[in-house]
Amino acid sequence: MNSNTFIHRLTGLLVVMIAAISTNVSATTVLPLSLEQLSDRAELIFYGSVLENTVIRDGNKGRIATLTRFQVHDLIKGQAADTHTIKQIGGEIAGGRSLHIHGVPRYEVGESYVIFLPRPSSLGFSSPVGLHQGNFTVTETDGVKSVSNGARLRGYSGDKAARAPLALQADDPTSAQLADFINSVRAYTQD
Repeated sequence: MNSNTFIHRLTGLLVVMIAAISTNVSATTVLPLSLEQLSDRAELIFYGSVLENTVIRDGNKGRIATLTRFQVHDLIKGQAADTHTIKQIGGEIAGGRSLHIHGVPRYEVGESYVIFLPRPSSLGFSSPVGLHQGNFTVTETDGVKSVSNGARLRGYSGDKAARAPLALQADDPTSAQLADFINSVRAYTQD
């Protein structure tokens, strides 16, 4: 092998290595879940408002994590105190270092949500079931509170569906009134 061939191959290898290092590859695929499936898979479901977000370096590997503390307004399933803190991977720490995982929701202080959470991992992390699917934002218009996760709220399968009809907003099939939504979820969680 002559020196020109060697340099050409080495240059090609370096270009591939640099491209691999500098490319931010992210893929999150989550199958669509019904409200019944979200309810069944969640260990904890609550309606609450965000009190604070704290970004930390977690554990001995220094993972960036966000601790979000909620005021629990209505405990729908599971056990929680008046306040509940969840730990999710990602966030932004002082100095500009950040880690953002596609699909992991971010919570705004003062905003309200209905959240479906699985059992925390062995490291204490717990993002909503189905990521964004198990995270419903609560909004209020003209004194009426509604929930939405941005996806179309569709008919739900299973025998429990008859017990839990969900009244959708006529002008917005991605939204339902908070009280109807919570009643539907409670029906799914009762055996």
